[in-house]
Amino acid sequence: QVQLVESGGGSVQAGGSLRLSCQVSGYTESTIYMGWFRQAPGQAREGVAAIEMDGNQLYIDSVKGRFTISKGSAKNTLYLQMNSLKPEDTAMYYCAADRLWYGLGTNYNYWGQGTQVTVFS
Repeated sequence: QVQLVESGGGSVQAGGSLRLSCQVSGYTESTIYMGWFRQAPGQAREGVAAIEMDGNQLYIDSVKGRFTISKGSAKNTLYLQMNSLKPEDTAMYYCAADRLWYGLGTNYNYWGQGTQVTVFS
């Protein structure tokens, strides 16, 4: 059974930083594409950042230059470094994975339970 577990969320003042982590277990496919998504109350889930097998990265415009997605040295580990956080970044952040590439689309097959990020001014 594939499981994704996010960690690293919290409350931070605007301008601060957080680093989210995602650990995937039980995944046996030879390829894995992963991404970070977020959902604020009353809003649709949106793709924030995604990374391909070769390391190519994709970001939503609102986080470019502030957020960095990366893979860990441990297999199937994903990070999201978030700098210069803004109140509008407040949301539940989810990690997702799939054997196919969906970019910032929400078609990924496997999802974590989410970690809350709150940015106050």
